[in-house]
Amino acid sequence: MKLKTGRSGRPREKLLRIYRRLAGAYGPQGWWPAEGAFEMIVGAILTQNTNWANVTRALDNLKRVKLLDPKKMGELEAGELSEYIRPAGYFRQKSRTLMEFLRFLRADYGGDLEKMLASGRENLREGLLGVRGIGPETADSIVLYAGHYPIFVVDAYTGRIFRCQGLIAEKASYGEVQEMVMASLEPDERFFNEFHALLVRLGKTHCRKVPRCEGCPIIRDRVFSIS
Repeated sequence: MKLKTGRSGRPREKLLRIYRRLAGAYGPQGWWPAEGAFEMIVGAILTQNTNWANVTRALDNLKRVKLLDPKKMGELEAGELSEYIRPAGYFRQKSRTLMEFLRFLRADYGGDLEKMLASGRENLREGLLGVRGIGPETADSIVLYAGHYPIFVVDAYTGRIFRCQGLIAEKASYGEVQEMVMASLEPDERFFNEFHALLVRLGKTHCRKVPRCEGCPIIRDRVFSIS
């Protein structure tokens, strides 16, 4: 992938160095693992507070009964839907969130998913953040992976890695982390997609709550605080 290096400055240089080392260590990640936009959106909602293996089981349940369709899913009661997504955990809460999303899709876009995704990055993000149960990380995942708009997704792994690398302050907010990245690099949907996926891979492998630093591709750059 040809990188668009954007503005000059230390954050840009360090971000690109991290990206290159992770890409060299792990190769292409092929995110988001979904067969279509709606499956991706459902997966983004289901993955809150659980791991991807649990989400996969819930998605398989929905596929088996052919419910990965906005219209068909919208015809269910929340209680019915919750049983299919039980493996993803917090299934009642996530069922309500999915139903709220489908209500938003019907009310604002007549149930037309393509129309929603074509509404523009800021309109799409604002609308998603108005859905009860969808926060910035889930909204931005949908904007990036389903809408294909250039936006950087921040998750717990990203924050942990960037703090360790001295790129952000200890208590930096979601918006501050996102702004640091997007102000340092040119907006590039493919780059933001792959960078986020690589950071997740690093987080799962090394930057856990109890770090496993041995073998980390970016360990030699590590610093623990910023001035």
